[in-house]
Amino acid sequence: MAADYNVLERAGRTGENHEFLLTPGPLTTSMAVKAAMMRDWGSWDQPFMDLTAEICGSLVALAGGGSEFVCVPMQGSGTFVVEAMLGTMVPPDGHCAVLVNGAYGDRIVKILTTMGRRCSVLETVETEACDVAALERALAEDESITHVAAVHCETTSGVLNPLAEIAGVTARHGRALLVDAMSSFAALPIDVRALPCDGVVSSANKCLQGVPGMGFAILRKSALEAAAGNAHSLSLDLYDQWIYMAKSGRWRFTPPTHSTAALATAIREHAAEGGVVGRGDRYARNHRVLVDGMRAIGFETLLADDIQSPIITSFLEPADPGFSFRKFYDLLAQRGFVIYPGKLTAAPTFRVGTIGAIEPEDIEGLLRAVRAVLDEMSVGDAAPRRTNTAAE
Repeated sequence: MAADYNVLERAGRTGENHEFLLTPGPLTTSMAVKAAMMRDWGSWDQPFMDLTAEICGSLVALAGGGSEFVCVPMQGSGTFVVEAMLGTMVPPDGHCAVLVNGAYGDRIVKILTTMGRRCSVLETVETEACDVAALERALAEDESITHVAAVHCETTSGVLNPLAEIAGVTARHGRALLVDAMSSFAALPIDVRALPCDGVVSSANKCLQGVPGMGFAILRKSALEAAAGNAHSLSLDLYDQWIYMAKSGRWRFTPPTHSTAALATAIREHAAEGGVVGRGDRYARNHRVLVDGMRAIGFETLLADDIQSPIITSFLEPADPGFSFRKFYDLLAQRGFVIYPGKLTAAPTFRVGTIGAIEPEDIEGLLRAVRAVLDEMSVGDAAPRRTNTAAE
């Protein structure tokens, strides 16, 4: 292993990781979060029920929900809780308009279609933010639309969609907004009452810096009460999950006990860092160091700066014939840095996440590793192929 940045030395110094996951999740976690999983919990024992209640209360507070909103945790990955929200909150005779500018908007459409819910697709290219004017027109022209679904941070490219504007248009037309905030919750401000919206979902293993195994929905209590009987699935019925928890304090089915314990610790660490503002500021510093450093090397970003989130950044692949993403990925991984392949049709890209338990010094280490890897690959120019992208 090259010694451009000694991840193993840092791991020995901090007791933490032998590699950094520079992805949108799962991501690098703290030693305290890992240690929280060393205990076994009885799912019906009062301490575990208290832990669940603590988490739910903290998450509603983070979302600015007050007494008007409730938190319903859900076993499984982020997609499980996205499907649970859609299946519970959109009734069988509902009609959901979906704003799409990437793979996760497409996934919402697939979920709705699979469960037999009517949906309309309002699509924008992957390198642009969602078109709020198109939403305005659709809601004005089609009174059958009952709900709007949007992805806040579309990690396909890293684009940050204009959530406040989307919420304002939706509210003016008297429709209900459902938000996939998987990659933004806890790092970017979201106030569910100010937006306004009926539901926001996210996952433990994103900006809260927990581990995979559970997601959660922050739902308007009155809308959830009205959703009784909507769900297409027994296990993904958020209304039933909420009612059962409210009565018993317990999860309906076997809970992800270790993930829950890890999330409780992660939420405490989030508060100690300064909450949404503190966490978001660190991610923004990570992102600035990354983008400035990669541009200095010669890389170009896919997106224009004004729509780029600080969560994950897409870089255009170099045109140099010596560049191979597979080799680039493997050589960085050998040095302790795990990045992400591109997920776009618009251009050949790769992605680098700046969230998780990482600091600007770690991003600087990545940049040194990138320079060393390019030298090893004999890539003399990181400039991309000329393509028609928003960043050009």
